[in-house]
Amino acid sequence: MTYFLNFRVQAVGGPVIDPFLLAGDGSPNPPQLAVVPWPQVNQILSGKNLLFATHGFNVSYQDGAAALDELARNLSLPASYQFIGMLWPGDAAIPIIDYPFEGGPAMDSGRRLADFCNQWCAGAQSLSFVSHSLGARMVLQGITGMTSRVKLLCMMAGAINRDCLTAEYAAAAAKCDRITVLASHCDDVLKLAFPAGDLIADLIHADHSPQTALGYNGPPTPTVVQAPWQIADGCDYGHGDYLPSAGKIKWQKPADFVSRNVSGQPLIWPTG
Repeated sequence: MTYFLNFRVQAVGGPVIDPFLLAGDGSPNPPQLAVVPWPQVNQILSGKNLLFATHGFNVSYQDGAAALDELARNLSLPASYQFIGMLWPGDAAIPIIDYPFEGGPAMDSGRRLADFCNQWCAGAQSLSFVSHSLGARMVLQGITGMTSRVKLLCMMAGAINRDCLTAEYAAAAAKCDRITVLASHCDDVLKLAFPAGDLIADLIHADHSPQTALGYNGPPTPTVVQAPWQIADGCDYGHGDYLPSAGKIKWQKPADFVSRNVSGQPLIWPTG
């Protein structure tokens, strides 16, 4: 059984809502998930090391649930940890072209995530967060509003400006005991589409100057991020290789990377 924190009301697109916990199997179509009654939430979260993981832009409810369910099954986390996938509406009925406008739902979801954690996670042993793509903005916005410190923040293929941890989200970075990043120069989405979309998004949110993505070049130095972060070009890692999907096996390496970070074991990937 996998737990999910759901911010959605529609299978594709739709508004952001205050999240509630779901439990069940995210792999079928549609996902076989049921709402967890609020009186049981404290029992599930209290005393656990919580690992929240989320998808990025242009991911439906079904695809997000399936990918995060598979990720949960392959992380091999210790029994003291509780995995919670986060499903948020970073997609639309007309995909791709809405990217410049999805920063709003990401930040709205992040603010609601902070409220949830402040209310329901006070009894947890620790909080950690893993994100893919635009999910980085959602998670960083959430951490900004949290009262608790964060044990680990791991951002894969971050579709956010590479200086975000020392500029726009410096306050969030200061709350994290450890920050790790995975970036790839073979990510054509971040190489080609991110700069164009980011330029338009900046006209909407005006929160930063256009630059390359965190998930493409990694952070600038000096940095608060633990090295290494750049995946070797020979690994040919694209934007869709970090989370499970049909026919993909490369994501198993990021899963190992995340698991070893969360468990406090030595890093063995992407350095070999």
